[in-house]
Amino acid sequence: MTPLWGFVKFTLMKPIKYDRHAKRRMRDRHVIEDEVKSAIEDADFLEQGIKGRLNAFKFINGRYLRVTFKEEPEHILVITVTIRKKPFME
Repeated sequence: MTPLWGFVKFTLMKPIKYDRHAKRRMRDRHVIEDEVKSAIEDADFLEQGIKGRLNAFKFINGRYLRVTFKEEPEHILVITVTIRKKPFME
């Protein structure tokens, strides 16, 4: 995937909506909506994903969070959430 060096700041004028899969992953991984919002708004690293998606990476609360999302015309759709103890870029 191609990293986006010109960091895009998503000022959340659009509401965030969650795919059923994302909600399940958040519940399973004990990730709250504020952490997801923080990752999207202020990512440590942002990369282009497949199918027009973006991956936002953020070190938050002692773990590495990846939020995969897509900007839709009316909202931001969160597709999945992943956590790790080690950085993703290793």
